[in-house]
Amino acid sequence: MLARSYLRASTDEQDATRAREQVEAFAAEHGLTIAATYVENESGAKLARPELFRLLGDCRPGDVLLIEQVDRLSRLTAADWQRLRSELDARQVRVVALDLPTSWMLAAPADEFTARMFAAVNGMMLDVLAAVARKDYDDRRRRQAQGQAKAKAEGKYKGRAENVARNDGIAAMLRSGASWSTIQAATGCSRATVAKIAKRLDEKAA
Repeated sequence: MLARSYLRASTDEQDATRAREQVEAFAAEHGLTIAATYVENESGAKLARPELFRLLGDCRPGDVLLIEQVDRLSRLTAADWQRLRSELDARQVRVVALDLPTSWMLAAPADEFTARMFAAVNGMMLDVLAAVARKDYDDRRRRQAQGQAKAKAEGKYKGRAENVARNDGIAAMLRSGASWSTIQAATGCSRATVAKIAKRLDEKAA
C-alpha cells in the first residue's frame, strides 16, 4: 500500500523533518511504501498549505496520508477542517496518524465491511483530535496575547528577535540571482520569508 508522508512545522525556526525517522519506521513496520515525503513550514491553523495540497493532488484513491500527529495535519477552524475533510473524502485518501491507533487499521488490507467500520470510527476520532488541536492552538494564542499585553504594560516586550544571520544569507543569495526554490532548500525557510527579504531589498533599491 502506498503512503505519502506529510511533515510540518509552524515556523522557519522549527525542524519540520524532526519526525521523519519515526514516520518511516512506522511505515516499514506496517508494510507501507512511502512514495514521497512532503515537508513545509506553515501554520496548521492555515488551510492554504502548498505542500499539503501538492500531496493531495499526487494521491490516488486508497493512498495513505501518513502523519506523526493529527495536529501536524490540522489546527484548523471547524469550517476549514470540514473543507479539508471533504477534500480527503473526495480523493479517497486514508489518514493514518502515529498518535491515533484507530487509524492504524487503515494501513492494512481489509474486507469492505471492516474497512468501512474502521473508516467510520477513524473519521470520528479525527474530528475529535482536530477539534482538540484547534482548542490547544486557540488557548496558546490567548495565553501568548495575555503575556505580551502584560510585558508591554511593563515595558518589557520587544517582539520576536529576527534571525539576522539567516536573513542576511537569503539577501546575499537573492542578490546573486539564486532562485527562490534554491534559497528555500538551502536555508529551510518558507517562501513567505524569501518574499519578505526580496521586498526589503526592492525597497532599499528604490
